[in-house]
Amino acid sequence: MGLAGCDSSENKPDATQANTTPSTTPPVTTPVAIFFDDFSYADLAAFHNNGWKVRTETGHPGIEGAAWSAEGISFHQNISGAENGAVRMSSVTGGKGENTRHTQFCHARKYREGTYAARVFFRDEPSYGPDGDEVIQTFYAISPLKAPMDKNYSETDFEYLPNGGWGENTVPAMWTTSWDTFQLKPWTKVNEYTRKAGSYAGWRTLVLTVTDNKVIYYVDGQLFSEHTSAVYPEDFMSINFNLWFMPKGADNSQGPVDSPELREYQEDIDWVFFREGVALSTAEVEALVAGYRNGKVAFVDDVKEQNPALPSPCGL
Repeated sequence: MGLAGCDSSENKPDATQANTTPSTTPPVTTPVAIFFDDFSYADLAAFHNNGWKVRTETGHPGIEGAAWSAEGISFHQNISGAENGAVRMSSVTGGKGENTRHTQFCHARKYREGTYAARVFFRDEPSYGPDGDEVIQTFYAISPLKAPMDKNYSETDFEYLPNGGWGENTVPAMWTTSWDTFQLKPWTKVNEYTRKAGSYAGWRTLVLTVTDNKVIYYVDGQLFSEHTSAVYPEDFMSINFNLWFMPKGADNSQGPVDSPELREYQEDIDWVFFREGVALSTAEVEALVAGYRNGKVAFVDDVKEQNPALPSPCGL
């Protein structure tokens, strides 16, 4: 919070200072636009009431013909490592579109420059069933693609692939990707990405800053990647989480394992945070979150919609 005040004694001779009275003008405060959700919900109705949408639209990304459903959203008050509970995404597949259910939820399209953060629990194995699917566990911000190769398209992604994928073998890896634009057919992309191999299973604090024409990603307080002004977000985005299965062939991916047996993967989210207009460190974000929790504040939304409010489809 910035403070601008007026000191009436500044640059005055001593005699004048002795005869002046302190200014009674109150300090001017700069509004701070913050979004915070501790995900301490009991049901979907309360979740929806705070502006969250659950995707039901079929289509890209993922296995063709798969459903996207609220069936994969659940709330849990007793998750180890989550102080006030968490929201869980659960996605299942049997390798075909007709037996695959992806999961995604989204908040309003009103976020652009500032600091995005979330505390997320990633997993390396399915809850049940055979392992090995190319599954993507995410936290990201995105605008709609208004047309193929839309120059105002904006997207910034954290994506964890515990079984590898996108033509990079079966080693687990974290990817961060900043998009300028793309088109589906023929598949064409303009982006910058960073991949780091290794397991990221467990609780991870993900922080993204979009300021000063730079897109910078951090994992657990450590710099992960920095992308350039060529992929800097140009449009307002929604905040999203999703959990989906990569089809065979997309970006040289091997797709699901060859088994009809159902398997389920899960991702938990402890909290999500956004501060408009400034780049915060992971420690600063965590301190603000701790302050809200100490004050028993489970939800804050001071980030204003555009006027008129932008359409916020929960699609891509």
